[in-house]
Amino acid sequence: MLAEDSTLLREGLVRLLSEEGHEVLAAVGDAVALLREIEQLRPDMVVVDIRMPPTHTDEGLRAALEIRKRWPGVGVLVLSQHIERNYAAQLLTSNAERVGYLLKDRVAQVEEFLDALERIEAGGAAIDPEVVRQLVIRTTHSDPLARLTPRERSVLETLAQGHTNAAISEKLHISMSTVEKNLNMIFDKLELVHATGYNRRILAVLRYLES
Repeated sequence: MLAEDSTLLREGLVRLLSEEGHEVLAAVGDAVALLREIEQLRPDMVVVDIRMPPTHTDEGLRAALEIRKRWPGVGVLVLSQHIERNYAAQLLTSNAERVGYLLKDRVAQVEEFLDALERIEAGGAAIDPEVVRQLVIRTTHSDPLARLTPRERSVLETLAQGHTNAAISEKLHISMSTVEKNLNMIFDKLELVHATGYNRRILAVLRYLES
């Protein structure tokens, strides 16, 4: 299901997704219509713009947060023309599963856009690399992230984009064992040693995004 007030982009997304074998249940131009359609049709995934009528401020974000609350099984991919730091942190820290935040420019990179949808559908996250880079890391001594080495920061940044260990290994050109070693060091430095499994990965990402 799509919610985008630009008719050109909305119709383009419908065509792209349909050609890739996805069924588009509805394509609407505002958040009110989106919530109404979700109530009736219950899609697997929603792609929603942040700024839509009537005020073109945060209607899409508020709709996304409501979707996360009322229908947690629905994956949500938020699109934005610009990096909205507060919006990104608010959405992504509410629940780091089946959620994504991409810049609209990324849609033109079809493979990356489709890959983001697949990761979200699989229960993961997909965060635009540029969004991650601009969620500024504080460098004060009280900030646990200041303890990370440059390599550990790179691994955590890539993890925050929603990638698996194998994808991190490929993107950073390091071995799987190096990825695992760096992740263990990150968990230790962020004081996440008592968390386990996927929860620990999510907590590390949230710690990164909240910094």
